[in-house]
Amino acid sequence: MTGRRHLPVRPRSLMRALGAKGGGNARGDLLGALTAWALIVPECVAYAQIAGVPPQNAFYAAPVALVAYVLVGRSRFLIIGATSAAAVLSGATVSDLSSDPKRAVGLSAALAVIAGGVLLAAGVARLGFVTNFLAEPALNGFLFGMALTIVVRQLAKIVDTSSGDGQFFPRLWTVLRHVADWSLPSLAVGVAALAALFALERWVPRLPASLVVLIAAVAVSAAAGLEDHGVAVVGKIPSAVPVPHLPGIPAADWWRLAGGACGVALVVFAEAFSIASRFAREHGDEVRADREMAAVGIANICVGLFRGFTVSGSASRSAAAEAAGARSRLTSLIAAVLILVTGAFLTPLFTELPEPVLGAIVIVAVRGFLSPAQLRRYARADRASLWVALTALAGVLLFDLLPGLLLAVALSLVLFVAAASTAHLAVLGKLPASPLWGDTAQHPDATSVPGVLVTRPDGALFFGNADRTRKGVLALTASAHPAPHTVVLDLSATYHLGVPVLDTLGELRESLERRGAALHLARLHEAARHDFDRHRLAGLLGPDAVHADVGDAVRALTGPSRPRQE
Repeated sequence: MTGRRHLPVRPRSLMRALGAKGGGNARGDLLGALTAWALIVPECVAYAQIAGVPPQNAFYAAPVALVAYVLVGRSRFLIIGATSAAAVLSGATVSDLSSDPKRAVGLSAALAVIAGGVLLAAGVARLGFVTNFLAEPALNGFLFGMALTIVVRQLAKIVDTSSGDGQFFPRLWTVLRHVADWSLPSLAVGVAALAALFALERWVPRLPASLVVLIAAVAVSAAAGLEDHGVAVVGKIPSAVPVPHLPGIPAADWWRLAGGACGVALVVFAEAFSIASRFAREHGDEVRADREMAAVGIANICVGLFRGFTVSGSASRSAAAEAAGARSRLTSLIAAVLILVTGAFLTPLFTELPEPVLGAIVIVAVRGFLSPAQLRRYARADRASLWVALTALAGVLLFDLLPGLLLAVALSLVLFVAAASTAHLAVLGKLPASPLWGDTAQHPDATSVPGVLVTRPDGALFFGNADRTRKGVLALTASAHPAPHTVVLDLSATYHLGVPVLDTLGELRESLERRGAALHLARLHEAARHDFDRHRLAGLLGPDAVHADVGDAVRALTGPSRPRQE
C-alpha cells in the first residue's frame, strides 16, 4: 500500500498541548468539568437575567467562550464564562441605550464584540500592563458597590416587586416603599433557597450547592404548583444550540456602545487575569498578560457572534474545578460539551424554576465581593487606600456602575501620578570602610565631601516629577553647609530622559550657576545617555560633567585619593 502514513494522535501529546503537566490527569479534568458544569448551568440562567437577555443566550455563549479560550489562552485553571461583574456591566451599558428586551440581545452581543476587539487589539499591541494601573482599592470598592447593586435588584425578584429605575438608593427605596405589595409565598421560597445555599456551602462544601438547590426548586415547584400560588417561574426556555449570528444593530448603536465597551473590557480582563495569575503562582506556571488579554478578547468576540453577552474569568468556577482535580484546559473542553448537551436537550427542565430561587443563587454568587474585612484592613494599615475604596464604592452607589467604574479608573490614575510625581531625594555619603555611597538618612555614619552635594532621586524622572526634583535639589543646596560648589546628581533610577526632563535639568543647571555651583551627572544608563547626548544640555555641561558613577565624580572634583563606588 502506498501513500503517506498517518501518525496517530497520542493522548499524552494532546494533554500536553492542553497544558497538562506530567502526561495529564484525565480523571481529575473530568471531575473538574462536571463541577464547572454544575455551577455554570444555574448561573447561565441567573446571569442572563442580570444582563437583560433570555436564558438561552447564556447557553449559546457558554460553550463558545470555553472553546475559544482553550484555543488561545494558556491558563490551565481559568474557566471563562458569564460572571456577575460582566453580566451587570453588560446590562448597565445596554440599558443606557435601550430598555427594549428585543433590542437587548443584539446590543449585548455587539457590546461583547467591541469589548473583545478592544482586548484583542490591546493584547496584540502588548498593552497587558495597563491593568496594573487599576488600583486594587479602587477595584475592590467598585466591586463592593456593584455587588450591593445586584443584591438590591435580586431582592426585588425575591419579594416579587419592581425595583424601579435609577441608582442603588432609589432602587432600594422603591423596594422598601412597596413592602405592603411583597409576595409572601415568593419571599418564603427565596428565603428557603438562601438558607439551603448557605447550609450546603457550610456543611457539605463539596456539593455544588447552586445545582442542588436549582434541581430541588424545580422538583418542588412542579410538584406543589408554585406558579399557581403566586410564585413567578422562569417559563419555557427554547433549546439553545450555538449558531453564528451577527448582532444586527444599526451602525449608530455600535458607536454609542464603544465608550462603555472600553470600561467593560478593562474590568473583564482585570477580573480574568487576576484569577489566572493567582493559580499560575500557586502551581508554578507562567501566564503572560498580553496573551491572556488577546485570549479573553477572542472569547468575547466569538461569544458576540453567537448571540451571547460579555464573558470573563470566573473565580468560583475556576476554584471549584481546581479543587475537584482539574489540571489542564481539557476541563473547559469537557465542560463545553456538557453545556452543549444541556442547552440542546435539557432546557425544558428549567420551565418550573422559581424566579426567587434564581435571585437567591445570584445573591450568594456575588457575596464574595461584599468584603468589609478588606475595608477594615485598609482602615488599619492604609487610610489613603480606604478613602479610595470608599470613594469608588460611593461612586457606584450614587452614580451607577459605569460612572463608578470611570471614577475608580480615574482614582487609580491619580494615585499613580501622585506616587510617581513625589520623587524622594536622598543625600548620599561615603560609607565607612567601603567603596559604596549610601543614603545619609539610613546611614548616619556615612560621610559627605565638603563643597560637593551628592543627591539621588529615588525614582525615575519624568515630566510629572522633574520640576519637583529641581526644586528639591535647590532646597538641599540652600540648606547645605558649607555651600556646595558642585552638585552631583545620581540618575541610576532613571532609564529614559525625555525632552521635558532634560529641559528641566537645564533649568537646574542655570539656577545652580547663579548660586555659584556647577551641575554634574552620574550613573546614566545607556538609553538615558543616548537621550542626553542628543539634547543641547550635553553641550552646555560638557563631557567632564558626566561620570560613570558617584565615586568617579567625587574623585574628579576633589582628587585621585577618593575611593571608587561600585
